[in-house]
Amino acid sequence: MTGGVAYVHALRLPGMVHARVLRPPSPAARLVGFDAASVQKMPGVAKIVRDGSFVAVIAKREYQAVAALKSLEAAAKWTQQESLPPPERLYESVLAAPAQDTVILDRGIATASGRQLSAQYVRPYQLHASIGPSCAVAQFKDGRYTVWTHSQGVFPLRKALAQLLGVEESTIRCVHAEGSGCYGHNAADDVAADAALLAHQMPGVPVRVQWMREDEHMWEPFGPPMVTRAQATLGPDGTVAAWQYDVWSATHNARPGAAGDLLAGRHIEKAFEPTPPKPIPQPEGGGDRNAVPLYSFPQARVTHHFLAGENAIRTSALRSLGAYMNVFSIESFVDELARAAGSDPVQFRLRQLADPRALDVIRLAASKFGWDSFRRRAGIGRGFAFARYKNLAAYCAMACEVQVLRDTGEVRLLRVVAAVDSGEIVNPGGIRNQIEGGIVQATSWTLSEEAAFDRTRVLTRDWGGYPILRFPQVPLAIDVHIVPRPGQPFLGTGEAAQGPAAAMIANGIADATGVRMRRIPFSRRRVRESHAAV
Repeated sequence: MTGGVAYVHALRLPGMVHARVLRPPSPAARLVGFDAASVQKMPGVAKIVRDGSFVAVIAKREYQAVAALKSLEAAAKWTQQESLPPPERLYESVLAAPAQDTVILDRGIATASGRQLSAQYVRPYQLHASIGPSCAVAQFKDGRYTVWTHSQGVFPLRKALAQLLGVEESTIRCVHAEGSGCYGHNAADDVAADAALLAHQMPGVPVRVQWMREDEHMWEPFGPPMVTRAQATLGPDGTVAAWQYDVWSATHNARPGAAGDLLAGRHIEKAFEPTPPKPIPQPEGGGDRNAVPLYSFPQARVTHHFLAGENAIRTSALRSLGAYMNVFSIESFVDELARAAGSDPVQFRLRQLADPRALDVIRLAASKFGWDSFRRRAGIGRGFAFARYKNLAAYCAMACEVQVLRDTGEVRLLRVVAAVDSGEIVNPGGIRNQIEGGIVQATSWTLSEEAAFDRTRVLTRDWGGYPILRFPQVPLAIDVHIVPRPGQPFLGTGEAAQGPAAAMIANGIADATGVRMRRIPFSRRRVRESHAAV
């Protein structure tokens, strides 16, 4: 409206200089030397900074810093070693890693008898893939630091920066500014650390640091790979008599609170150790978020296998944490059970839910979609899914019409109808935005996104290697219906849509083609190969 600065990327301060950081080529790489003499003579270069494996160039103008960075890359020599698991054995390595096992639901599973089914689902490393690379500006003046950052936690960041710089927290002021595509825990905190370290080298001068695209893709904290296993017994009446569910996952939360949680803190000469990961307690949970089904299964056991060791690739909070994978797994398996029982997927869910608000939201989504009157056509099916985010926030159910092109492997969402119960409604537009955005983002995760790596390094350096959803792949129509709950507590909408969206798509593909997809993402190649095998 005013043309003023909204994003930290657009912040310009008097006398500001620009910096770029030379990243290691791989997670285990260490800098053994570089010849910076020629780079120091390049136009505009004000200073070259080295502290252990942390190397940066500061220049008067941004492109001068970029050009100098390219020259630094050619002049640097690194030692590298294999530190990443074999990519073809990623999920075996997840299952084999030392784990802290916690039973988070135990209703017993010893006595049920009937038809047994089981399935395993997997999810790869995935990125935040913020369209705008992370950025920060810092100034060190009169013994005090000011840092402009799009971090979601300015106070924990201040604590971590104080430890990194060896100063009192009271000498640091973190000023929040918006960032492009900043959600969860992307590289916003890391770039703030870069800027603060470099501002210390240029007293009185504001230093702006913006990550390059390859920095963001290779070095942001990823969403961790996960493996889930579900087993159930169908009783004589066609409902679930016993349920067993296991989830394996590394940490979903490594937000700064200490210097070792910042990327620069691990690369400087006197490096800091990262904070040992801890599971997030139920009912919110981390990797086990939404691992407890809302269904009234008479016998059920859920176990969280928390991988407490250091991750080969740094991981942290990607939007909805483990809920995306757990809801995808649970709702996919519920759909498989419904089909095995010869039951309509919606009715199968309704028969095993006691929560009246869950029943209402499912019925509303099915009704508005026209579930009972839907007619399948060649390659076109319907999918349904439901969850209550964290089992304590918003209820969300959704149905979709899916088209699968077997020859190309393309999956098209022709329409999506969602229903949401967020308690008393304050801003209906905000609720719809959250659900619509969650559906689009989860569609991208589910159909496209997967980080690639070899034994040494991350290979997805740009959008070519890590494609995200393009406009032609966005659902052609999304219709969101809100359940009115005047006078009821506010539940918050948050990430209620991500998990149901993934399961809805998988269930729609199965309905359209008879092929069950259990490995995310459902890329065109994977869909094509799966359908060719049947």
